[in-house]
Order: sequence, then C-alpha cells, then structure tokens
Amino acid sequence: MENLLVKHDLGGGYCNSLTQYSRFLTREVKIGDIALGGHNPIRIQSMTTTDTMDTLGTVEQTIRMVESGCEYVRITAPSIKEAENLANIKKELRFRGYDVPLIADIHFTPNAAEMAARIVEKVRVNPGNYADKKKFENLEYTQDAYTAELERINKKFIPLIKICKEYGTAMRIGTNHGSLSDRIMSHYGDTPRGMVESAMEFIRMCEAENYYNLVISMKASNTQVMVQAYRLLVETMVKEGMNYPLHLGVTEAGDGEDGRIKSAVGIGTLLEDGLGDTIRVSLTEDPEFEAPVAKALADRYVKKSSEHKVLSFESPAKLPTPNSQLPTYSPYSYSRRITQSVQHIGDHHHPVVMIDVSKENLKDPYFLSAVGYNYSAGLDKYNLADQACDLAFLGDNLPSFSFPGNLKQIYNYQTWLKLRDKNNCHPLFSLDGFSKAEVKDEFLNFVEIDAKQINIEAILQLEKSVVLILNTSANHGMAEQRAFFVALQEKNIQIPVIIKRSYGDLEADTLMLYAATDLGALFTDGFGDGIWIDAQGQNLALINATSFGILQATRTRISKTEYISCPSCGRTLFDLQETTQLIRSRTDHLKGLKIGIMGCIVNGPGEMADADYGYVGTGPDKITLYRGQEVVKKNVTTAFALDELIEIIKNDGNWVEKA
Repeated sequence: MENLLVKHDLGGGYCNSLTQYSRFLTREVKIGDIALGGHNPIRIQSMTTTDTMDTLGTVEQTIRMVESGCEYVRITAPSIKEAENLANIKKELRFRGYDVPLIADIHFTPNAAEMAARIVEKVRVNPGNYADKKKFENLEYTQDAYTAELERINKKFIPLIKICKEYGTAMRIGTNHGSLSDRIMSHYGDTPRGMVESAMEFIRMCEAENYYNLVISMKASNTQVMVQAYRLLVETMVKEGMNYPLHLGVTEAGDGEDGRIKSAVGIGTLLEDGLGDTIRVSLTEDPEFEAPVAKALADRYVKKSSEHKVLSFESPAKLPTPNSQLPTYSPYSYSRRITQSVQHIGDHHHPVVMIDVSKENLKDPYFLSAVGYNYSAGLDKYNLADQACDLAFLGDNLPSFSFPGNLKQIYNYQTWLKLRDKNNCHPLFSLDGFSKAEVKDEFLNFVEIDAKQINIEAILQLEKSVVLILNTSANHGMAEQRAFFVALQEKNIQIPVIIKRSYGDLEADTLMLYAATDLGALFTDGFGDGIWIDAQGQNLALINATSFGILQATRTRISKTEYISCPSCGRTLFDLQETTQLIRSRTDHLKGLKIGIMGCIVNGPGEMADADYGYVGTGPDKITLYRGQEVVKKNVTTAFALDELIEIIKNDGNWVEKA
C-alpha cells in the first residue's frame, strides 16, 4: 500500500502545515470513471430528494444536479426494493447519455447495501447503524463483550466488502455525529474521538480483507465537532499508515444565508487546512442549488492544490510521527485564546462586530438600520436589533448627527486627535504610529498590523489599552493569521485581537462563503475577539448579517434562533423546505434557542444532540416532538405539530412574544 504524505510543521499532526496552505495528499480512489483523491481536483456531489422508487423523477432530478455541477450523485436506498430500483435509474440515465457515478446511501440495511454494491459505483454505509444499534441506551461492556460485539459486526460487514471487491465498487464509511451507536457512545461518549473510532473500526475490517477503495467522512451539524473529528481522523489514520480521501460536509446546515455560512465555516476550515477531496453542501433546498455553493468553495483551491510538495513513503513504517498538538493550541478541542479585557473587548466578552461606515451618507442616521440601529425621528432615539454591531469605523469622515451611545466610533488617529468631543470615540493607529504618538486614548486604542509582520518585541511594548486589528493581504491568509496567533500564545501575549479580512469586488454569495471560510476557521480554533469584514461595494446589511452569521455558526456569539435542518432525501416524510420556513416564521425571534427540524429518524434525534427542541418526521403525516433528547409528544398530526411545539416552548418558560 503506497502512502503519500508530506512533512508536518509546528506539530500539525493532521495537516501538512499550520502556517501556509498545502493540500494533504491522499490515495486515489476510482468511483466509476471519475477518480477521487490523490492529485485530482476537489470533487462536487449532492443527494437526490425524490422517492427512489420514482425512477423518472429521480432521473430528472439527477440530470438537473449534473448540469448544476455535480460529479457524483447519491441516492437513498432504505430497503432492498429501492436498492434494486437503482438499476432502472442507472439504465435510464445511461440511455439519456449521462454517465455520472451513482452512490447508494445506506442506513440499517446490509441486504440493501449488498444489492446496491452490485449496481452502482459506490455505496455509503454508516458505521453507527449498519450492523450496530442506536436506541439511546447506556450499555456497559467488558473488554471481552466489546470484542465479541465487534466480531458480530465484522461478520455482517464482510459480505459487503467482498461484493465491493468483486464489482470494483467504492465505499464511503460515513460517520455521523448524530448516529453514533450505543456501543460507541457508551465507550467513548458523544465526542469527536468516538466518531473517529467508529469509522476506524470499519476501516480496519476493510484492510483486513485487503480492500482499500475507501472514502471517509466525519459529519456533524456542530461545526466545531465536525472540524475536530476530521482533524483527529487524519491524525489517527497517519499513525496507522493510512491516507484515505475525505468527503467533507456539515449535516443539517439549514437554508438560505445561514446554511451557506454554516457550511462554509465547517467545510472551509478544513479546506484551508489542506484537507478534503470531495464536498457536499447540505442545504434545505433543492439539491441542484447545492452544487454551485460547493463549487464556489472548491474553486478557491484549484491553483493551490497543484503547488504542494510531496514526499513519498514506501511503507507505513516510514511515515512521520506527528505531535498531537502545539504547546499553546490544540486543533482537536475548542478553547478560546486567553486575553485581557480592554473595555468590552476580549476576556469573557463575546466577540465584537466592527463595520466600516466611512463611505455612507453620514448626514442620515437611517443608514444605521442596516447595522442594527433603527432610528426613530419622532422620539429621537435608536432601537437596537439583536444583530447590532459594536464598532463603527469612520476613517476621516465625521457624522452630522449623534451616534447611538453604545456604538463606538473609530477614527484614523490624526482625525481623532482633532475631535473636540472624544466621548465614545477612539483612535486607530499603525504599529509604528502608536509608538510615536504623544497623545493616546486613556481607555481604548486600536493598532492595525499585517499578519506577516510579526514584530513580537514591538507588540510586547504595547499598553494595556490596546486592541490589535489583524489584517492580511495573502490570498490564503487564514494560515498566516493563525501563525500570528500562535506566535502571540508562545509569548503569552494576551492583547485582544479583532480579525480583519479585506475583499475586492465580490458577489454577495461569494463574499459570504469566502468570509465564512477565512474568518470562521479562526473563530472555530478559538482565535479572535472581534470580526471586521472589509468589503467595499457591498451593502452594510449583508456585511453585518454575514459577520453575525459567522459568529453564530462558530458558536462564539449567539444572536438569533438557530435551526438544525436536514437537507431532505428520499426518506423524508414531509416537505422540509415548506415546514422549515413555516417554523422559522413563527419562532425566528427566539434568540438563542436551537430548533431541530428533521425529515426522518435516521439521524434526527442524534443530529439534534445539542438542540433545545426537535420536530421529527416519524411516519406519514406524523411528527414526534422533542425537548433535547427527550420525546415529549409522539405521532402528532402534522397540521397541529407546530402549535404543539410552541406550546411546549411556552410551558418551559422559553417563549417571548414577537415585538
């Protein structure tokens, strides 16, 4: 078995480099005529939402998906009859001239997987429920009992491995955070380590049969858990001489801007690490809308993917042995960087949002509504929205009206110096300018610095009133900014840092994806005390919403209701898009609550692991309602289910009326 890996720096046991972009090289896996991994481009895929028994409907949707950019198409096969019908779907697609490789999605049914493996190019199995149990039971195992259980699973799994070998079928071992088996949960808990071990058990079974045509995934709706699990998986595989390609995805990301930002945070963080060989963006929308989002994420790495250096190792024994973590930073668990508090920035305060308003009409207070401050002329006061930014950069321009009292104004130093009334106004310096300035703000000064200019000695001389604004001009600046944070930690420098990224003329959707990747990756790793998206030409409302959306997706600042909503598939028992919008329309004012909306019970209860309430399809026209993991009401008729859910929220004291 050939393994192609590159040397790790800074102890990055899961990637080539923590300080510059470098794609992690994996083994190549053939899926039909389209190869995955190795030096191949990052592949795009999605999943149908039709009933698999509806042959023509599935074929038509598959064609739309291919034409939107999908290179692989996944289709659910919940029982053997759906698996058998994959042959009819494939035949009709080939007749129409579409050779797209098909992937069968399997849960619970080994016989369906064995049938599908004879028909399609790849099967996806979930180690949490392929031959294991998920009944939310806490089980106690002796080592002998645990080994015996593994042997039982192995006997059920081997027939599929042999069929895949015989037919040249690839396999994805796809762990889901929400469907870890009771056995894994009891042994490892609801953790990234449990996710990794769940997959590794199945990988080892495949390798014992000399079957290596594998792709691995570690999906979760919590972006922190997802990122940590993939990193831990790669580190674990490297230690065991493996480098299987990775399928990246955030489960139940939701729809609209929220779904796109959340997907970009999880997937983009790993792409920035150089990980990922195929991606699926899971949106609660028609699947043909997913591929363009995935492609926009992948296209940033087309040029970079051919630039990394590769070292070849003849055998697993010659692989490098990576360290598990840096002395100051662990990529496998979330811990916010320790900082001192400067006013309301840093320490225990949530990350702040900074917006450039210098190009706006500073004679008109109504423009501030775009950043969360709604002006009432009659009362001459501002009403704050849940997503009201904290800092406004005005550069050298002065407003002709009074700003809201809790919106701090930031000016370039020379302009600030000339202000007669400096109340709630603070200066922005360069690093050199700050050291030379004779007059400074007593309480709060901002110093902007480029990430590549790590002048630790100068930074050590800064006063306790300083907040750094960390900028970068690098194309892939996340790694450069991360290296800056690591340098601060190594010297125990606890100055708060606002992360700034500047973008040129980008379309709105592209800006959201790029910013969520670049900035979300750092907040996922616990870096950053504030966010500043500098995007000239874009409207303030988009920049503000994207900033808060990134903080929400990284779970570092909650400013609205969060919806954990699955993307729908052939197993779905109600119209997910319509239902999600209906639930959102009546609950989107419940700031801080997390509501899970799941089409079926395959991943439903598990993926809602940290949701406060759940709405899960359990049969035709039947919904089961959850409080956390607890079933509150079973089999409620769909027409009454949302009212019943709201009643549960009210009874718990978590309901407020809309303003």
